Order: sequence, then structure tokens, then C-alpha cells
Amino acid sequence: MQNKANPLSLPEENDLATFTLDERLERDGIPIASIGLCQMRLMNDRRWPWLVLIPQREGISEIFDLTPLDQTMLTFETTMAAIALKTVTGAQKINVGALGNIVRQLHVHIIARNDGDPNWPGPVWGFGKPEPWDEKEHRDFAARILENL
Repeated sequence: MQNKANPLSLPEENDLATFTLDERLERDGIPIASIGLCQMRLMNDRRWPWLVLIPQREGISEIFDLTPLDQTMLTFETTMAAIALKTVTGAQKINVGALGNIVRQLHVHIIARNDGDPNWPGPVWGFGKPEPWDEKEHRDFAARILENL
């Protein structure tokens, strides 16, 4: 974890080894890949193509808790994932957010939205009942995302 006395310090080498994924992120998301700093997951709700990036750093709840280098990597990986999601889905709008009001572990939502999708233009959180991805569908979708990173 970053040394709070020196915010420019690098993460300790064992940060990745001690990284623990929040059980709700694990339960609600399907793993796609580790893309560097972040673990990329697909939310298991096919109503919206929805990626989640989780920086693999223990005990981090805010972007400003990351080292400056990790903040840069998070921005870079978020941009890569958002471009891939827009390319794969052809979405009209890509929503990006890091809220963390319920799940405190830092994670970034990247959601493809289109006029007329469920609850457009309202938020995706708490709307209706999730529709889980079929295994073949989510594997194909994940493969297309990775091809476009």
C-alpha cells in the first residue's frame, strides 16, 4: 500500500499478492482479465454491457489513495476499456463512474448506454431484476472486448 507519509512512494511489491476482491464485486461480476493495474470484470446483467475495473491494490477506497503512477494507470486502463466497450457495442454513450457508496473497495464502472435501453436515461443501479449472461454470450463478449483493448 502507498506510504501515506510520502504520497509519491511506489506500492509495496506484495500489494498484488495480498489483494482481496470484495465479495460483492466477485459475486456480481464475471472475470475477464487482469489488464495491468486492474482486474476487469463483466457485470452479470446483460441488459447493459457493463465493465468494472478494480485496481489490484489492498485497502484502497478512493482514487486519490492510489500512487500518482497508479492513478495514471487507472486513467489509461479506464480509457482503453471504454473505447473497447464503445467499439464492441456501438453505444451512443459510455458512462464512467467510481461511486463506492455501498462497495467501498475502489472500482470503476464503465457502462454502454443507448436511447431506449432499460431505464434510459436514468441510472442502471437498482433498476429492475438483473438478467444474467448466458455462458457462451459472456465468453464471446469478453473475447471481443479483449480483442479491442
